[in-house]
Amino acid sequence: MSSEKSIIDIKSWDGTISFGEFYATACAFAEQWKKFSSGLPQWSWVKCPKPHGVPATSVEGYLCMDGAILPRSTMEDNHECGDGGVEEMVCLAEEELIDSAVLVQQHKHERCHYDFHVVYSLSYRVPVLYFRAYWSDGQPLALGDVENDIPASTLRELNVSKWTFITQEEHPYLNRPWFTLHPCGTSEWMKLLFTSDASAVALGRVAVDRYLVSWFSVVAQVFGLKLPFEMFSNSCQP
Repeated sequence: MSSEKSIIDIKSWDGTISFGEFYATACAFAEQWKKFSSGLPQWSWVKCPKPHGVPATSVEGYLCMDGAILPRSTMEDNHECGDGGVEEMVCLAEEELIDSAVLVQQHKHERCHYDFHVVYSLSYRVPVLYFRAYWSDGQPLALGDVENDIPASTLRELNVSKWTFITQEEHPYLNRPWFTLHPCGTSEWMKLLFTSDASAVALGRVAVDRYLVSWFSVVAQVFGLKLPFEMFSNSCQP
């Protein structure tokens, strides 16, 4: 993968990027991930026929990571006890009530597999995360199962967030229903991220290569993922 240099002028920037800029930052992100992250599968660019409306001169495809197993036990997270009082009593009661009726549920102790695809949205002009979750036998998770599998704190934030929410839409390239984080507020919070960066504000610009690292650092929190610090410190500068 290779990416051409491109600069964002944050003084007049609205938080969106072009399809070409998306490809450039996707290439940079995949290279950084390969260098610094070893705990999860690698990202790769999947070349596909262009979706309707994309200019013929644009690079075609999306960023893909398949078969990831999230590095956390969300069942423990979702039953995490607080400090004393009623919450602690409820947690203790829940632990005592974990009996055979619960344990025999199918897949109860199995970890979920996730496929993540980052697709460019022509409507919003930002990256969009599409994902699907499934057990090792291929059986897909319903939305309720997915919500049970992500950190409880994240789920609470999603329920009140003005920036995004989980929905199900047709994958633009695969033409099958996938879950997605709706991009309605992406441009606003991306602009906020960069205009809150003192070094970027001082320069008045930032390398487009940094875009997807910053974007994913927010999106990944939904699934309890954290980017390696080196991906931030080694992000390309203008």
